[in-house]
Amino acid sequence: MTRSHQIAVYYFPGYHADPRVNEWHGEGWTEWELLKRAEPRFPGHQQPKVPAWGYQDESQPAVAEQQINAAADHGIDAFIYDWYWYGNAPFLNGALDHGYLHARNNARPRFALMWANHDWVNIHPAVRGTSPPVLVPGRQSRAHFEAATDYVVRHYLRHPSYWRVEGGAYFSFYELMRLVRGLGGIEETRAALDSFRAKARAAGAGELHLNAVVWGIQILPGESHHEDPKLMLAKLGFESVTSYVWIHHTPMTTFPTVPYPDYARAAAEDWERLAGAYGLPYFPNVTVGWDPSPRTVQSDSYDNLGYPFTSILVGNTPEQFGRALERARAFLDRGLTNPPILTINAWNEWTEGSYLEPDAIHGMGYLEAIKRVFGAEAVVVEAARRVEHVSRPVP
Repeated sequence: MTRSHQIAVYYFPGYHADPRVNEWHGEGWTEWELLKRAEPRFPGHQQPKVPAWGYQDESQPAVAEQQINAAADHGIDAFIYDWYWYGNAPFLNGALDHGYLHARNNARPRFALMWANHDWVNIHPAVRGTSPPVLVPGRQSRAHFEAATDYVVRHYLRHPSYWRVEGGAYFSFYELMRLVRGLGGIEETRAALDSFRAKARAAGAGELHLNAVVWGIQILPGESHHEDPKLMLAKLGFESVTSYVWIHHTPMTTFPTVPYPDYARAAAEDWERLAGAYGLPYFPNVTVGWDPSPRTVQSDSYDNLGYPFTSILVGNTPEQFGRALERARAFLDRGLTNPPILTINAWNEWTEGSYLEPDAIHGMGYLEAIKRVFGAEAVVVEAARRVEHVSRPVP
């Protein structure tokens, strides 16, 4: 059974211990520490955000099972994990490798990867007036690309819960220009992507659905703009494009706050333009919120200095989030993108103020908004999915 809409949510795996993070910040450090220390930076600023489930270790299968059930019960089809590969080895992979993949219920929402191939900079926290140091560069050589894609094919693509879009295993890239520059140019990148496709087929993983994150406003230090993205995407052979977050497209014109209702309307106005800009299906994005202030030194003055010292969305209640979802559903129902997929930022970007997980103020409100707008058909499909996968093996 298929359903007319699919909902995929980005998952930021910053809430479990990682060996390299231990070296940089101390044994067992996670971004929960930034969240716990967050303070209001101006009158009415709602910080710190407090997770209703507590400061969990997402690499534990029991935690993953709780997340999976909550997501599936509210109509989410897939987690898109932010996936990192630095120094010829994975990074922050414990949430997926040890949590989700060992969860007993991982046949419910699927999973996929977005290669977050940006520089990893030390904004944990960022110091006002300084350029954050690059801890590991995101640019990849061909040898590192081959090692990374070997790992992806071996560990993920053949898993029965890997999310497939029109038959192809969905795999997304965050920074196309960084990928192209690291691999040496358009022709070299096309050859590398063709190699990725070939090794997936040879391993029995079938075809790939390659997706590119597109955006027009620089956010993280070191991000670069796409140069003639429509032509580049055609030459590289991508199947679709999407967005990671509203902030990549829609300017924030007031400081320190921007009203969420106004910003959501402005972001929705971009969807039709983006749907026609790249010559590929565009999957629109809805963003839950935006507040990266926990990633700054809390004693520093909070001024408009660039990420993470940015404007903050306010008024992003579950009700307003639901209205943004209603606009997205109406857009998908117009048939301007096929298949009708919506991405959401994010499941758990707590230190950027964008999360679906329940908090101490709104509880399950954001998830309930998804179920209200998209969930009527999800209940039927979820029942069918349970029957379909009841005897499915987990590698």
